[in-house]
Amino acid sequence: MEFNLRDILTVTTILFAVIDVVGSIPVLLEVKKRVGHIKSAQATIVSMLIMIGFLFLGETLLNFLGVDVQSFAIAGSLVIFFLALEMILGIRLYKDEIPSTASIVPVAFPLIAGTGTMTTLLSLRAVYNIPTIIIGIILNLFVVFVVLRNLYRVEKMLGVAGISILRKVFGIILLAIAIKLFRTNVGF
Repeated sequence: MEFNLRDILTVTTILFAVIDVVGSIPVLLEVKKRVGHIKSAQATIVSMLIMIGFLFLGETLLNFLGVDVQSFAIAGSLVIFFLALEMILGIRLYKDEIPSTASIVPVAFPLIAGTGTMTTLLSLRAVYNIPTIIIGIILNLFVVFVVLRNLYRVEKMLGVAGISILRKVFGIILLAIAIKLFRTNVGF
């Protein structure tokens, strides 16, 4: 088992851009307003279970469905591409309703460990080793926990303009990553 710091940073950055906890702050604030309190630890642990579970069982599920990891990675790169466009252009291509239930839905799923995150995990698995991806997941979930725990402070610190700038910067990074994943798995 070999750890490459550059790979860990790359995986962590990719997941950070896809999870987009900073860009989700307005949605998280709305959920908190509706339900009264977001259980930070519970949402973080459930997100981790979903992500790591899908990291290990996602490929088995795909094999059961007759889809190879490279095809899923290409599909994932397209999903990441559209997520990046949403971030850069400030539009929503996929709209979901926010039920006023608990910290698990919609915070853990689909905001943190949503379809984009799961697709990204399998796409990353086609390129990086599992321990590197798990470290990237844990580092991101630490950030998610801190953000969930300090939503109002984070919003005040970044401000509307700061959140918008971060979202666009990570959108550009995500767009480049989507193109790289596509090229790697198509074989260009």
